[in-house]
Amino acid sequence: MYVQTYLFFDGRCEEAIEFYREALGAEVTMLMRFRESPDSCSSGELPPGAEDKVLHASFRIGETVVMASDGHCQGRPSFQGFSLAITAKDTSEAERLFRALSEGGEVQMPLGPTFFSPSFGMVADRFGVGWMIVTESSDPKYNP
Repeated sequence: MYVQTYLFFDGRCEEAIEFYREALGAEVTMLMRFRESPDSCSSGELPPGAEDKVLHASFRIGETVVMASDGHCQGRPSFQGFSLAITAKDTSEAERLFRALSEGGEVQMPLGPTFFSPSFGMVADRFGVGWMIVTESSDPKYNP
């Protein structure tokens, strides 16, 4: 068994995927639009014009697969009570990732040294998805 992340962007999924391609090097492994579904949506399930929105997508960030959708396409995505964590190999990679995810987003905790990592920071990206960037270290100071 394993747990995967599934994000509902409520109408902004394609924009989010493109952002993650640029910011994190995400690779899209699957994308299906509502109009491509083998099961048609019944009347009233989607707002008019949502046929070209994303029914389901999968994309890979590093070794992790993230799934996503436009959901009900209401334009009100809500990401609360969780964050996605990225472990960077060094502080320069952490800085690059943090800067990219911060563009148009909101820094919740600036990237900096902590008792558990040479650099750690928290940001909500432009879609409201929370991210924690942590730098791994072999220094025993950070790995008691």
